[in-house]
Formats: sequence, structure tokens, C-alpha cells
Amino acid sequence: MRPLLALLFSVLVLASCSKSPPPAGRWEGAFDDGTTFVAARLEIEPDGTVRVSAPDVVDPSVASEDDKATMRQNMSARLVGGWGEVAPRPMDFDGTTFRKPGGIAPQIDWDAKSKAMTLYVYIGTRPVIKIPLHPVGDFTDNPWGS
Repeated sequence: MRPLLALLFSVLVLASCSKSPPPAGRWEGAFDDGTTFVAARLEIEPDGTVRVSAPDVVDPSVASEDDKATMRQNMSARLVGGWGEVAPRPMDFDGTTFRKPGGIAPQIDWDAKSKAMTLYVYIGTRPVIKIPLHPVGDFTDNPWGS
């Protein structure tokens, strides 16, 4: 009886350690702090391969609201125009965090409970920018929304 209980316990422990499958779907979002603009798209296939694009511009000379609106339009156009060239790539996924294979730095975070997806964007030596993404059925031409 003891060997059977030990075997059952081992199976339960291993099952509790299994990784969650990556969430398949599409997400988009954007970041704008007045000088840094990022438009982002993310697509995760059922097999876990990831397509992600996040063109960015850092321009401290952008001052007026018209200039900011123009910059957001330009970033949206870059995102849409370049999406066809984005190749899928494998990522390691531990149930919460996506990383480049063998990498340490998080690239994407997934909170299964709240269904929240966050893209990490690294620009030079600046601190990481965390962009909350929202799920979409089809990508739009404007990740900033209306």
C-alpha cells in the first residue's frame, strides 16, 4: 500500500508542477509619455510561437498636441506596414512569463487570472517600459484606440 501511495503522491506533485500552455490570441497596445512613442502588436500561436512588433521613437522635441497626434499616427503606420515582415519565433514560457530561449529578461507577462498581457520594451539603457495590451480579434490600424 505504501508504494502505491508514494506513486500517487509523486504523480500529484509532478502534475502540480506542469506548465500552463501559452495563451493563443492577438493583443495590441501603445505607450506615449509625450517624448517616447511605442505601438505594439502581439500574436501567440497555439504552439507557443510568438510574433511581436513594437516600433518606437524617442523624440524630446515633440511638444504640441498636434505633433503628438502626428507621431502616434506615424507609429501606427509603421506598425501596420511592417507587420507582414514579422517572423514567428519560439519563446520560453513558464506559465506566466515569456523569455527568449535561454534568456533571463522577461519579454511578455501573462496573468491568467485577470487575462492581462504586458509587453516589456527595452530601449537602449532606459528602464523597461511595460505596455499593457488588450485582446483583439483582428488587429486595428490604431493601437491607441479612438
